Amino acid sequence: MPPAPATVTATAAAALQLEPFLPRLTTLPHHKQFHAQLITSARLYFEPSLRARFLDRLALSAHAAALPHALLLLRSLPSPATNDFNAALRGLAASPHPARSLLLLAGRLLPSPSPPRPRLDALSLSFALKASARCSDGPATLQLHALVLRLGCTADVRLITTLLDSYAKCDELASARKVFDEMTVRDVASWNALLAGLAQGTEPSLALALFHRLVRSFQELPPREAPNVVTIIAALSACAQIGSLQDGLCVHEFARKIGVGGNVRVCNALIDMYSKCGSLARALEVFHSIKREDRTLVSYNTAIQAISMHGHGGDALKLFDEMPTCIEPDEVTYIAVLCGCNHAGLVDEGLRVFHGMRVPPNVKHYGTVVDLLGRAGRLAEAYDTIKSMPFPADIVLWQTLLGASKTHGDVELAEVAATKLTELGSNVDGDYVLLSNVYASKARWADVGRVRDTMRSNDVRKVPGFSYTEISGVMHKFINGDKEHPRLQEIYRALGEIMSRIGELGYEPETSNVLHDIGEEEKQYALSYHSEKLAIAFGLIATPPGETLRVIKNIRICGDCHVVAKLISKAYGRVIIIRDRARFHRFEDGQCSCSDYW
Repeated sequence: MPPAPATVTATAAAALQLEPFLPRLTTLPHHKQFHAQLITSARLYFEPSLRARFLDRLALSAHAAALPHALLLLRSLPSPATNDFNAALRGLAASPHPARSLLLLAGRLLPSPSPPRPRLDALSLSFALKASARCSDGPATLQLHALVLRLGCTADVRLITTLLDSYAKCDELASARKVFDEMTVRDVASWNALLAGLAQGTEPSLALALFHRLVRSFQELPPREAPNVVTIIAALSACAQIGSLQDGLCVHEFARKIGVGGNVRVCNALIDMYSKCGSLARALEVFHSIKREDRTLVSYNTAIQAISMHGHGGDALKLFDEMPTCIEPDEVTYIAVLCGCNHAGLVDEGLRVFHGMRVPPNVKHYGTVVDLLGRAGRLAEAYDTIKSMPFPADIVLWQTLLGASKTHGDVELAEVAATKLTELGSNVDGDYVLLSNVYASKARWADVGRVRDTMRSNDVRKVPGFSYTEISGVMHKFINGDKEHPRLQEIYRALGEIMSRIGELGYEPETSNVLHDIGEEEKQYALSYHSEKLAIAFGLIATPPGETLRVIKNIRICGDCHVVAKLISKAYGRVIIIRDRARFHRFEDGQCSCSDYW
């Protein structure tokens, strides 16, 4: 029970000195002492503003026991105010268990019988929406949207922006767009929330369309909607995801126009975008434009990753060694360097980096080392590395070993890896395809059939290969054996001419990549119409001579397409850059940047 009002008067003078200590509370014992003073001075019950501010600091404290203590305090109040309730909601939403914020909102964390729940306000809903976004809980966001409408909070721009952001982070992009379109008043945060949601979700093309809409209306926008650094970073993320260099150049130019082109965060995003769009030179130009003293860990990580993705492992190691001592490498740095060594076949250098790590290696670091050893044919060492790990191997590690076994034709180790994958419950098409590939390379067609039967019985379907290429700012998509492109007949004619021309350079189809027990002629036909071949053929007829062709593929490029791309680059005098799911291949004058080590 709260003390009588007379007690408040008696203790008020002693309590006056409490308030200055509030910003200086750092440890849980400090918070408990302050709590005790609030109780003994009676201000806990008769100073709701001070109590709410204390509850807010306590709920957001980094100490693990602080948030439970804040909830105990909330439960002890006979009539908690809205601000008290919001402080606990905010702390729970920011905690490792944000779903508990939604439980508190529903009254399920209050004592039973519980006091009347305080009246909810816009802040209550805002914290709950942040929690549902962190949980990716679409149904909870929908219910909170209903509460927003019921409480008449639709005019609160910040709250509606938080609602939009929550829908986007729950991958409810249609709902996010609807909320945005229905907003009568927006600010830059509203644009940024939708841009980021579309870019980081499944609709990067729509993100770019929204960005161009923003650019077109830039001069008419009120100051509150003016684009900023976050806008640019979201747009660059969309460009990087779909590999649209033309859009990336447009975003870069707009960043210069609004005066943020030199911002370090924007520069880091530009490095990432340019590298993923196949322009390593532009990426490094941006990196070197950042003053050395202004470069951050993210700057170095992004640049090292860019260099590594393009197969220049030695340069990635050099930049890693040049990092200033004031910037300490983190987990991402080591992953980037190890990937560079992996793609370039620098086994000893990669092992040196791994064994010299100044942070504890995680499963991704071990996975990269297993891949590094496996690609080099050191399968026994790769297997020993998995067995020596201080934690259980995950699905990705066994898939890596299976891939290495396929590359080097080790049937026994492939079967070990495949068994482990089955035990871990993996049921993706790639595992079956790799194992059947191993069997096919040894002409064990009965085993290939058995794997295919297992795929059918488990309803596993192979992910179809597809490729994108950008021509005059338009993205064109091709699937294997495509029949839908409007210029299909021209493309197929061009492909026939290409095969004839590279045949004169000694091309012979690598039919070992075809996993079916069919005739040689049928195998050659199956290889001829892979999506990257169609994309390259279209690029040759749709662009002027000498222009660089850029192709993005959703899966790894096959051996035959790799050979064909090299020969086309020589026969037609073109640079061809292909980004597959693992790395970049730059083909020029009959050679590839990977040096055929991939």
